[in-house]
Amino acid sequence: MALALIETGHCNVDLEPSPIEPSWIIEGKPEARSHLLSTSACGTATTLIWSCTKGKFNWYYDLDETIMILEGSAVIESDGMPPKPYGVGDVVFFRDGAHAKWHVENYVRKVAFLRQTNPVGFGYAIRAINKLKRMSSTLGGRRSA
Repeated sequence: MALALIETGHCNVDLEPSPIEPSWIIEGKPEARSHLLSTSACGTATTLIWSCTKGKFNWYYDLDETIMILEGSAVIESDGMPPKPYGVGDVVFFRDGAHAKWHVENYVRKVAFLRQTNPVGFGYAIRAINKLKRMSSTLGGRRSA
C-alpha cells in the first residue's frame, strides 16, 4: 500500500497510556500518555504528542529527539546543564545517548520529533545523493504538479 505524500493531524487528540520505565521514576507517580502522529516511509523518523502528570524521572534517549512544549512546563537538567524550567513554545533538542532528569511540577504536553541516528558516513552519502537530486531537478526544470 502506497503512503500518502501529505498527512495531517492535530495536537488535540486522545492520548493512550505510555508508561515511564518504573526504574526511571525518582519521585511521585508520573503518568505519561502519547499518540503517534506520523512515521516516515523508512521508519526512522516519527512525530508524536506526549503528556505527563506531576513527578520526577530520568529519561534516557536512544534517538535524536526535538521537542516543543505545547502546554504546562517541566524543569529539565542533565550532566553539565543546571536545572532550567521550560514552558509553552520552548524547543529542546536531545541527542541520541543523552540523559536528562525531568521534573514535571504539574503537567506537561509536548510534540516530539524523533529521528534514528545514522552513522556519520551514511549521513555524508545521503547529503551527496540529495545534492545530486537537487542538481538534476534544476537542470531538468521544475517538477510539474
